[in-house]
Amino acid sequence: MELKGKIIVVTGAASGIGQAMCQRFAAEGAKHIACVDLNLEGAQATASEIGGTAYGVNVGVADEIVQLIETVERDIGPIDLFCSNAGISVAGGVEVPDDDWQRIWDINVMSHVWAARALVPLMSARGGGYLLNTSSAAGLLNQVGSAPYGVTKHAAVGLAEWLAMTYGDQGIKVSVLCPQAVRTEMTRGHEDHVAAIDGMMEPEPVAEACVQTIRAEEFLVLPHKEVINYMRAKTDNYDRWIGGMRKLNRRFGEIET
Repeated sequence: MELKGKIIVVTGAASGIGQAMCQRFAAEGAKHIACVDLNLEGAQATASEIGGTAYGVNVGVADEIVQLIETVERDIGPIDLFCSNAGISVAGGVEVPDDDWQRIWDINVMSHVWAARALVPLMSARGGGYLLNTSSAAGLLNQVGSAPYGVTKHAAVGLAEWLAMTYGDQGIKVSVLCPQAVRTEMTRGHEDHVAAIDGMMEPEPVAEACVQTIRAEEFLVLPHKEVINYMRAKTDNYDRWIGGMRKLNRRFGEIET
């Protein structure tokens, strides 16, 4: 899909990957970009820079996502591309309190579900559309030091796969973004963590990878090319891969993600 002339929604648009997406999509000639974030002031700054519209939304609340989609469709026009990008991280393992598990589940997984639930019928009725869901390389490989992050990002990949195989015949395209470490507010102070073992990428190349993948209508967005080889090693010999991950856990396991 070419982005020129398209109406696009990006969550997590106040900074980091979401902000870079908005800037890059604007450079491609998008018709209008809805810049969405819990941080309304930050979303407004991004929107002001690119001539978009800002919305303050908590993506962890279903009604707020539904209202966002209804408002954009009514006031701006039919959404061509919805980028469900906002996410959070919670450090720790199975001891993490249930409330924290539920919060990260709602933001990292259910926000994608709620957006698809509202948009799929609309997009199907008009012959198609595009969903770009942000997961992480942790959704393909897992995350040392954070069970909630690794589990929810796996679920985000699984949902994206299901959407792609279920609604592709209705003209709905799906891509899932799975980077390793990117220089954002989430990774600030964790530049030496395991996710940055292959380097810390700036948000702009990640946004560029999204544009190229959307243009090619491919499923996986992998800004860090090493990830595909890690995936192959995982599926080639699961036990050996887990052994390698145990070594990484011994090295990095005490550091928060």
